[in-house]
Amino acid sequence: MTQAAQVAEVPLTTEEKKAQFLARIDRGEKIEANDWMPDDYRQALIRLIAMHGISEIMGAFPEKEWVPKAPTLHRKLAIMAKVQDEMGHGQLLIRVAEDLMRPLGKTREHIMQDLFAKRQRFHNVFHMEAPTWADAAVIAWLVDGAAILTQTMLLEGSYAPYARALKRVVQEESFHAKHGESLVLALAEGNEEQRAMLQESINRWWEPLLMFFGPASKKEVGTTHQDINTRYKLRSKSNEELRQEFLSKYVPHIWQMGMTVPDEALRYDEKEGAWHYAQPDWGKFRQIIDGNGPCSEERIRLRQASYEYNCWVREALGAEADVS
Repeated sequence: MTQAAQVAEVPLTTEEKKAQFLARIDRGEKIEANDWMPDDYRQALIRLIAMHGISEIMGAFPEKEWVPKAPTLHRKLAIMAKVQDEMGHGQLLIRVAEDLMRPLGKTREHIMQDLFAKRQRFHNVFHMEAPTWADAAVIAWLVDGAAILTQTMLLEGSYAPYARALKRVVQEESFHAKHGESLVLALAEGNEEQRAMLQESINRWWEPLLMFFGPASKKEVGTTHQDINTRYKLRSKSNEELRQEFLSKYVPHIWQMGMTVPDEALRYDEKEGAWHYAQPDWGKFRQIIDGNGPCSEERIRLRQASYEYNCWVREALGAEADVS
C-alpha cells in the first residue's frame, strides 16, 4: 500500500466532518436523514420540529372547542376540516422528528411523554383561552397568518425532510388563513355586537401574537437557539424580522376593517422602516411556554387522555407491523 493510500484512509476528526458539513450547507446543499450531521444540528432539528409538530396538535384544541358551537353548518364543516388538518400536520411533523431521534434510541413516545410532563414546549398562543366565536376567527386569520410567515421562511431550510413536509403544511395553512379572513370580515361587517366581539378578541390576542415569534436574539451571537438555527441555515430571518413582517402585513388590514390595535405606542417609522410597539411581557411568555398558561393544564390533560385512550390502536398497528 502506498503512503498516499494510507493517508487517504485516515478517518476524519469530528471537527473536520463538521467543517465539511458546514461547507455543504453554505453551498446550499440539502441534508437528508441518513447523512452524517453534527450532534448540535440533530438536537436543533429535534427541538424545532418536535415543537412545531406538538404546536400543530395542541393548536387544534382552541378551535376544536368551537366545532359543536359554530353558528352555521357551513362554518361547522369548515372549522372541523381545519382541526383535522392541524392534527394531520402534527402527525406528519412528529414522524420527521422521530426519524432524527431513532439514532438516539428515542421515538415519538418520548415526545408525547415530554409533553405530558411539561418538558416539551408548544407555542404560547395555544395555551390561551378562546371564549367567543371571534376568537376562532382571530386564531384562523392572525395566528395562522403568523405561522405562515414562519413556515414559509423554514421552507428554505437546510434539512430536506422538514422542507418537504412543510410544502404540504404551508399550502394547507394558506387555506386556513382564507377561512379566518372570511370569518373576521363577516364579523367586521356585522352588527354592533359582532364588531364589539371581534374588537375584544383582537385586544385579547394582541400580546400573545407579538410573543408568537419569540424575543429578539441576544447580542452575544451564537448563544441562543435562534442563532444556532441561523448558522445551520434552518432559518433565514430573526424573530424580530418576522414580527416586523407580521405587523406590516396585518396592522393595515385591522385598521381598514375599522378595528383598533390595543397598543398606544404602535407606529411606523418611515426613516427606520420599522414598527415601534410596546414590548410584551416576556416574563409571562416564558411562564406560559413552560406550561403555566391559562389553559395549559386542561389541554395537556385532554391530549394525555386521548393518547392513553387510543393506546390500543398503536398496539394493534405495532403488532401488525411485527407480523408482516
